[in-house]
Amino acid sequence: MRIVPAVDIRGGLCVNLVQGDFDQETVYSQDPVDQAQAWWHALLEAGQKDDSLIHMVDLDGARTGACCILPQLKMLARRGIPYEVGGGIRSLETIEQILEAGAARVILGTAAYRDRELLAESCRRWPGKIAVGIDARAGQLVLSGWLENTDADALVFAREVAEAGASRIIYTDILSDGMLSGPNQEMTGAVARTAAIPVTLSGGVASLDDIHNARALAALGVDEVIVGRALYVGRFTVEQAVRAARERP
Repeated sequence: MRIVPAVDIRGGLCVNLVQGDFDQETVYSQDPVDQAQAWWHALLEAGQKDDSLIHMVDLDGARTGACCILPQLKMLARRGIPYEVGGGIRSLETIEQILEAGAARVILGTAAYRDRELLAESCRRWPGKIAVGIDARAGQLVLSGWLENTDADALVFAREVAEAGASRIIYTDILSDGMLSGPNQEMTGAVARTAAIPVTLSGGVASLDDIHNARALAALGVDEVIVGRALYVGRFTVEQAVRAARERP
């Protein structure tokens, strides 16, 4: 189980939202690239080296439908920091731009649901590089930076994503995200069972127990845990998180 620190960017700043609400924003760093570098060094010092990366979120892009953080992504690559990125990625051209900027993975969200041809073609062109972010509220898919509700079943979509060739699903429970109330492990496990591809647990991780308990989902294919707010407010350190991710539940 790998720990993946999150760096959310809005207006050029490193921020955190509560349940995706742009009116409930806390700024944690003036320089998101420096923040990503700090988390990356902490991962290395904790001994987590293989396949490690930083989870970058373009919050402005999620609302506008265009990548707004290419300069920051290029800077990460120049500093040798591996990363994945999501938010506002809705064309093959944007995917190519981001991969050329050095991304290890590109995360499709809204576009994966609305444009199935884009999803299939991107998976074909860049095998192993395309992940799909499934953001859900009460089991139903939410789009456009969590601003648009749908009646689409998240589990049905997870199966369709896997069939299209996505290499990974990043599942975020919106009701948990930013709340420090614990992740939705049951739904994350259901997504992993349904899709049968690797799944990243995201949203609500508040304690080392949450990370330790996530290990129980490893047999289903849940092999990463994204941690955001809990690190920023000092609930635990990266080193402690990495240690918990290695312990048996």
